[in-house]
Amino acid sequence: MSFRLAAFRQRLIFRGVFLLLILATLSIALVLLTEEKERSYVNYQQVLQKTYAEIMARLRHPTGRLMLLNPQHSRQNKAPLSPLIIPYSAIDFTDRNKALQAVELTGCAAQYKDGSSICAAMGYNPYAGAFIYLVGNYKAHDLVGREPKQRDFENVDHLIIHVNLPEENTRWVVPFEDHSKETEPSKWGRLPGFKTEEDRFTAWSKADRDFRGWIWQNEGCIDPSKLSEKCAKETFFAIRIPVDRFKLNKSNIKQLSWPPIPLNEVKIQLQAFAAGQNRPLFDSNNTEVILPPTLEDISQILTPGETLKIHKLGTTNDTMLTLSSSHQLATTSAWYQGLIKRLPTNSNLSTITLNDVISTPLGQYEIQLTGDTQTVDSVLAVTSYRMAWYVGGMILAIVLAWIAIELGVIRPIVRLTKQAVKLADNMQQSDLKVSLAQLDFSHLKGKDEVGILATVLDHLLQRVKDDLQREAIRAQQERDMWHAVGHEIMSPLQSLMVLHNDKEEASYRYVKRMQQAIQVIYGTASPSEAFTEATLQLGLLNLNEFLVTVADNAGFVNIHNVQFIPYNEPVMVRADEFSLEDTVTHILRNADRYRVADSAIDIHIETTTTMAQIHIYNQGDNIKPELINNIFEYGVSEPSTVEDKSHRGQGLFVAKTYMAKMGGSIQVKNESEGVTFILTLQRQ
Repeated sequence: MSFRLAAFRQRLIFRGVFLLLILATLSIALVLLTEEKERSYVNYQQVLQKTYAEIMARLRHPTGRLMLLNPQHSRQNKAPLSPLIIPYSAIDFTDRNKALQAVELTGCAAQYKDGSSICAAMGYNPYAGAFIYLVGNYKAHDLVGREPKQRDFENVDHLIIHVNLPEENTRWVVPFEDHSKETEPSKWGRLPGFKTEEDRFTAWSKADRDFRGWIWQNEGCIDPSKLSEKCAKETFFAIRIPVDRFKLNKSNIKQLSWPPIPLNEVKIQLQAFAAGQNRPLFDSNNTEVILPPTLEDISQILTPGETLKIHKLGTTNDTMLTLSSSHQLATTSAWYQGLIKRLPTNSNLSTITLNDVISTPLGQYEIQLTGDTQTVDSVLAVTSYRMAWYVGGMILAIVLAWIAIELGVIRPIVRLTKQAVKLADNMQQSDLKVSLAQLDFSHLKGKDEVGILATVLDHLLQRVKDDLQREAIRAQQERDMWHAVGHEIMSPLQSLMVLHNDKEEASYRYVKRMQQAIQVIYGTASPSEAFTEATLQLGLLNLNEFLVTVADNAGFVNIHNVQFIPYNEPVMVRADEFSLEDTVTHILRNADRYRVADSAIDIHIETTTTMAQIHIYNQGDNIKPELINNIFEYGVSEPSTVEDKSHRGQGLFVAKTYMAKMGGSIQVKNESEGVTFILTLQRQ
């Protein structure tokens, strides 16, 4: 009982180790996730501050100020263009370099697919004049200017500008006036503006004095492989367009609001025509255009969970602009995200907020960036979900190893132990053979250590079973020995019974008692071992005279009609007379048992120079083919004689054994109408 408790305790410890291994794997994974979450929170704060610094630096740049001053600007409305308020009071349109510098710094130009560009802008200072500035470039051949006092502009290079305000549309025809000298390699000139009606290229009135513009054309061709007279050249323009509605007067100077109307309601179109051409070289209404940057572009910097709020100080919250990332966070299993959220951290903040103010000519703007720390959990859940598969794989491997050891080692050992305990208990029982028969280790055999141990135990158990079986066989052999002894004694007793058949004689009584005693001990010894170990007294024997005597005395053992044909000369052999007589008698009994009734048993001798053969023939049935090769083995007999205890298949076995000890042999063969036994001995 104590070793059973010890075995159970060992199994309990073993299973506890596996449970601790699984718990340790889970604990390590949770600790790593907790540390990673803490680092992610710290990194998120740092990244959020860098993002905020990048946004503030971008908004403080002239391009960023352009976005702040034009919150209504959107990339969705590509044509016609609307003017933008730039962080400058005005643009020096008379100087090409200064005009281009202002456009490049603010990024107000709309870029077209063919390389053309145009910036429609207004200064932030209403006192600098109510003007719209158009600065850009397009591709054109050599410019053709108008002649002095020329009113028809169709055959000169000119621009058509449409300025559409609510309830007010203005169309300007702007011809090119060449001011360049013949010695100058490039062309430049003035762009006067004439208000005209729709679809007219003729101006009868004078040019508007507040409309100013200049144009410059580069000397070199855009494509250097073409001739300079016929190639397209880069042409720059800078125009100032007056807008009467934007001008200040005594009635609205105290209630100044700049711009006086929303700029997205102002639509501008510029078309550039070459001399004598009806198809424009450039049209600002072309939809294949990249518009200037907007505040919506800032949202590209933001990551999921970050919100940027822009509010102009001194206004209501209705003017607040809120931007967020357009990207969507990847999601994982809800239970795993819940697990990540429940991991403890040192930071208890759910949101992180950063604030700063940017000053512009039109006011101050509060920039507020808010980061949601829950996105850290979501990102960590997505990135660590792959590691969760590895942890799950490790736990699965541990469980499979546990199951494999349980099924492949522990359970076989338990079953082996139960069988061993059962064997120890059965060894104390009286009927050991029956108890051992119920034990079996064969189903536990295998190539591993437990299987080898089971194999060894099974072999040991089999040896015990074999020993018991041999013991039983030995006891049976002892009974067979006594049976053989009785069988051999019964033959002379049969002769005595014939010689002393008078029941009145005392000899008959003693012979009968001897026969009865032999029958009692019949079958209690091992005949095969007795006959094999028997010692014969060999000597010279006249086979002719011996067979005459055997044939004459056969009748005394109830074997009648035995006929011997003597040989024509003495045949001397080396043999034991009594053993040879027993051998011949056994064969005669066998022949007598299977011969045809009242038929004779014939005996004759055949000789060679070295051998002498005794042929004993009886007429009757042949020996069955399946028995003829085994007829001289011990215990082989006809199935019909099995129930007859006096015929146990040992007579021919004795004959074969005696013949071998006398240096001879015995054979049997089927004849056409009977069976012949041939006994071969060496001649002397």
